[in-house]
Amino acid sequence: MKDIYKDEELEVPAGVTVAIKSRVITVEGPRGKLQKAIRHINMDLRIVPVGVKSGAAAKVKLVVWHGGRKHVACLRTVKSLIENMITGVTKGFLYRMRAVYAHFPINIIINDGGKAVEIRNFLGEKRVRNVPMLEGVSVEESKTQKDEIILTGNDIENVSQSAASIQGICRVRNKDIRKFLDGVYVSAKEKVVQDE
Repeated sequence: MKDIYKDEELEVPAGVTVAIKSRVITVEGPRGKLQKAIRHINMDLRIVPVGVKSGAAAKVKLVVWHGGRKHVACLRTVKSLIENMITGVTKGFLYRMRAVYAHFPINIIINDGGKAVEIRNFLGEKRVRNVPMLEGVSVEESKTQKDEIILTGNDIENVSQSAASIQGICRVRNKDIRKFLDGVYVSAKEKVVQDE
C-alpha cells in the first residue's frame, strides 16, 4: 500500500547553515563544511524559516509523495544523515581503538602526520599492513592509554570506515577466531567536543 503523503521535520541549530540545491545537501558549521548528494532518492527537500522565538535557525522539511514502504523508510535515513552532518560540523566524531594481543605485541605506527596507519608484528607476522585514512580523518596516539589510537573527523562515514579498515586488515586467517582474539578493535565512540 502506498502512502499519499509522508513528511519529516528536522531543526537546524543556531550557528549551523544548511543549504539544499538539487538534492545536494551542504552543511556548514564551526568545525567546517560537509556536502552530500542524495540525488538517487526521490524526495522533496525544503528549508523552512522559523520564527525568532524558537531556538532553531531553520527547519529542514523532507517529503515523500506516493511512496511505498521502502521509499517512506528513506525519510528517516536522510533525516539521520543530515543530523549526523550537523553533529559533525558542531561537535565532530571521535573513535577510540585498542590493540588486543595475547603474545606478540602489535606495533601501531602513525605516518604522514596522522593520515596513515602502519601495523607491524600482528601475530608475529613479518608483513607490514598499511591503512590510509579517508578524507578529513586524522589519527593520533592516545596520551593516557597504552596501545590505543584515536580517530577524529567531521564526517561519521569516513571516520567509521577508516576504523573499519584498520579492524578489517587485522583479521585472523586459518585459525580458530574464538581462541585468537588478536586485532585492533573500536573500544569507544564519542564526540570531539564533549556535551556539557
